[in-house]
Amino acid sequence: MGGGGGGGGGGEAKIMVAERYKMVALLASVLCLCNADRVVMSVAIVPLAAKYGWSSSFLGIVQSSFLWGYIFSSVVGGALVDKYGGKKVLAWGVALWSLATLLTPSAANHSTAALLAVRAFFGLAEGVAMPAMSTLSSSWFPTHERAKAIGISMGGFHLGNLVGLLLTPIMLSTIGISGPFILFSTLGLLWVTRWASTVTNDPRESPFVTQSELRLIQAGKSNSVANSGKFPPLRLLLSKLPTWAIILSNVTNNWGYFVLLSWMPVYFKTVFNVNLKQAAWFSAVPWGSMAVCGYIAGAASDHLIKAGYPVILVRKIMQSIGFIGPAISLLCLNYAKSPVVAAILITAALSLGSFSQAGYLLNIQEIAPEWAGFLHGLSNSAGTLAAIISTIGTGYFVQWLGSFQAFLTLTAGLYFVTAIFFNLCATGDRVF
Repeated sequence: MGGGGGGGGGGEAKIMVAERYKMVALLASVLCLCNADRVVMSVAIVPLAAKYGWSSSFLGIVQSSFLWGYIFSSVVGGALVDKYGGKKVLAWGVALWSLATLLTPSAANHSTAALLAVRAFFGLAEGVAMPAMSTLSSSWFPTHERAKAIGISMGGFHLGNLVGLLLTPIMLSTIGISGPFILFSTLGLLWVTRWASTVTNDPRESPFVTQSELRLIQAGKSNSVANSGKFPPLRLLLSKLPTWAIILSNVTNNWGYFVLLSWMPVYFKTVFNVNLKQAAWFSAVPWGSMAVCGYIAGAASDHLIKAGYPVILVRKIMQSIGFIGPAISLLCLNYAKSPVVAAILITAALSLGSFSQAGYLLNIQEIAPEWAGFLHGLSNSAGTLAAIISTIGTGYFVQWLGSFQAFLTLTAGLYFVTAIFFNLCATGDRVF
C-alpha cells in the first residue's frame, strides 16, 4: 500500500508500522481463523460419515448446517456494524464462534441434532465478519488503497482454507478429532484480547495514529459518511438495479465458492480415489493461489484508479475476470482425466474468481456508504441461501446422476449470466 503515515517520528531510526496496516493485519488474521474454523468440518466430515454411515445427500445437509445460522446473522450483523461500529460487533462474533468451534466435537459425539445446532450457532456468530471487515476497511483506508486493503483481508480469509485443509488431517491422525477444534478456538479467543486493546472504529478515535497518517487517510476519502442511526431503507435499496448487481454477484460467488469449499475433498475421493490426506493437499493448493491473486487484483485496481481510470470501469474489468475466468475453468473441469489436471483447473477457477473482490465487494461502499454494512449483510444473506442450495444440491446431483458434471455446467452458466448483468447494471456513483 502507498507510503505516507508510517509514523511521525522524523529523525528516529526505528521503523514504525502505520496503524492502518496493523488493523488490516488483524482483520486478515481473524478472517483466516474464520475460514479455518469452517474448513475443519469439511475435512473431519469424511471420517465422521464413514463412522455413522451418512449418505451423500445427508452429508450435504451437515456441510450446510453452519449456513443456516449465517443466513440470518448477515443482515442483522451488517445493521449492527452500521449502528455500533465494526470493532465491538466483530469482537463478540469471534468470541462466540470460537466457543461454538470448541463445542463441535462434543456435540458430534452427543447426537446429529446437537452437531447441527452447534454448527448453526457457529454460522450465526460468523455472519458479522464480512460486514465488519468491509466497513472498517472503508473507515481506515483512503480510496486509492481500499482495494489492496480488501485484498489483504480476503487473502487472510482464503489462507484460512489452506491452514484448515493442511492442519486438520494431520491433527485428526495424531491428536484425534478434538485437536483442530481446540487449537482454532483458542487462537480466536487470544485474537479478541489483542483486538479489543488496539483497534478503534475510526482512525480519528485512535490514540496510536499519527497526524501524518490521519491526514493521508482523510485526504484520500471521496466521502466520509456518518450513519444517521435510522433503519436502512430496504424498499429503496431493493428498487435500484445497482443493488441487484451486487446481490446477484454475491449469490453467484457464494454458489461457486461453497460448492468447491465443501465438496473438494469428497470430489477427489469419489472421482480420482485420492485418500483424505492427499485430498487435503490437493484441495489446499488453490486457496494459497487465490490469496495471492486477490491481492494482485486489489493492487491492480488501486493502480488503475490512481492513474485516472473511472472507478466503475475498473470494478467491471475485475468483476468480468472474476466470473468469466471461473466459468471457463469449471467447464474444462468436466473433462479432467487426472487429479493433477483437476487441481490445476480448480486453482484457475478460484484464483480468477478472487478478482471479483475488487469488483462487487468494493462497489458496496461506493453506492451506499451510509448503509454499507447492511447492504453487505443483505447480499451475503442472499449469497448464503445460494450456498445452502448449491451445497445440498451438489450432494443430490452426485447421488442421482453419479457425477459432478451437471452441477459444474450449471454453475458455469450462472457465472456467465451474472458477469453480463453486472456490466450492464453496476455504477460507481453513490446511489443511496
